[in-house]
Amino acid sequence: MKFKIPTRATAKAVGLAATLTVGMLGAASAEVTLRGASMFDEEHAYTKTLREFERLVSESYDGDIEFEMHLNGELGDESDFVTFLQQGVAVDYAVMAPANMAVFSPSIPLMDMPFLFRDLEHWNAVLSSDVLSPLEDELYEKADIKVIGYAGGGTRNLVSDGAIANMDDLSGHKMRVMGAPIQAKIFSALGAAPSAIAYNEVYNAIQTGVIAGFENEAASIQNLKFYEVAPNVTLTKHTITVRPVVMSGKTFRKLPEDLQQVVLDAGAKAGAFGRDLESREDGEKLQQMIDAGQITVSEFEGRDQMLEIVQPVQDAYAAELGANELLAAIRSK
Repeated sequence: MKFKIPTRATAKAVGLAATLTVGMLGAASAEVTLRGASMFDEEHAYTKTLREFERLVSESYDGDIEFEMHLNGELGDESDFVTFLQQGVAVDYAVMAPANMAVFSPSIPLMDMPFLFRDLEHWNAVLSSDVLSPLEDELYEKADIKVIGYAGGGTRNLVSDGAIANMDDLSGHKMRVMGAPIQAKIFSALGAAPSAIAYNEVYNAIQTGVIAGFENEAASIQNLKFYEVAPNVTLTKHTITVRPVVMSGKTFRKLPEDLQQVVLDAGAKAGAFGRDLESREDGEKLQQMIDAGQITVSEFEGRDQMLEIVQPVQDAYAAELGANELLAAIRSK
């Protein structure tokens, strides 16, 4: 097994690599090349999860297999990854935020809806079960993207240039949210003024005053140095992240049958690895930034009021998707 970490890839080179790789996958005797992508460096939990997936596959598969990893957003942001995965070019596997796949699968953001999980125990119980299988089936059918595991575990909070202490401070707060409509609906109901901005534009948007903040987990705040423009973290704890480990359906179906099973097994195990890693590191990274004087952390006054406000929004969203039973099943875990 070999690992390649390119430093730069032109669109032409990526297209050529995609064509060659798909061709190789079609030949049973040829070496299989799988390409991963991450927005982050080797130290981020998402990248570590993908490396664990690669390790598990290489240990269990007897055939020739090679992995190529594109780091630090070399191939764009997650919305670009989704397009590549759906088309079966440039990216074969990644860790994704469900909201970024909503363009192809409108129901998938339900698994990452704010205030969905009571606590880490509830979150892990859901992800360790098959309760989310209807969303996986929809994603595969409509986007041709296959969920092979579940990572995540970061707790998302408000991150802002000025302090957000209570509902009054949140009123009219200009903030970035992910692209799925449910994200904007939730924060609009709470009185904020959300807008969907590309992730790679957030830093500059805060710096120039287009927005006053966003919401995210500690690892991403630290990795991308968002604390430089938004040093205030308010512990709303509105989301425990669900980050599917996904593979392009077009790639998966071209794999030999024995490798398909290895990929499914490795994806499930790598996802569990990623959940344990990120949930453990989340508090550690937050404390590291506090100790370094990079952020100021405060509690949010009135979080119970938040929960009361958002539940009807969640119910209406699930009804719109025809997913009332699914939402009830998640809540009952």
